[in-house]
Amino acid sequence: MSAIASVCVFCGSSPGGDPAYMAAARAMGGLIAARGLRLVYGGAKVGLMGAAADGALAAGGEVIGVLPQALTDKEIAHTGLSRLEIVASMHERKARMAELSDAFVALPGGAGTLEEIFEIWTWGQLGFHAKPAAFLNVRGYYDGLRAFVDHAVGEAFLKAPHRDMLIFREDAAQVLDALAAYAPPPVEKWIGRPEL
Repeated sequence: MSAIASVCVFCGSSPGGDPAYMAAARAMGGLIAARGLRLVYGGAKVGLMGAAADGALAAGGEVIGVLPQALTDKEIAHTGLSRLEIVASMHERKARMAELSDAFVALPGGAGTLEEIFEIWTWGQLGFHAKPAAFLNVRGYYDGLRAFVDHAVGEAFLKAPHRDMLIFREDAAQVLDALAAYAPPPVEKWIGRPEL
């Protein structure tokens, strides 16, 4: 079981093409706050990012944003947060978000969202942390990704216990319950590889 006080949300800076995505982001933020957890995210006021922050703030929650200076200069910073940290680079942003967070959730998003959650997953595989990572699979958005991860296991590029480190759930409550119940697998990245 994981002791979770802060949940990092990765998600799109776009609203996406279905209103269900924005609604899910607001609901996730609201539920994080309702459970007494802190929301950590990328600090922007736009798209799903802004919706998640606004959902948490409307529910009385604490929200910490971490935004690179270059994006602050583009005037997308959310000015109503509990705290907004400005950092010099995207690398610093990801490191700071990871430092502030006990668990991670990817909502629908594009390349940046995938890069962020996959880096967290990779660090977990390597044993750099034991924090859980999940996908909120709104309207099947991540069905194809889940199938690809299974394919990687079938092709022997990924161990099944490492695939199982990624949590896929269909609603916010299920995601938060699974994060709280997470136990990391006792399998190191390179154990069992005969070539090593």
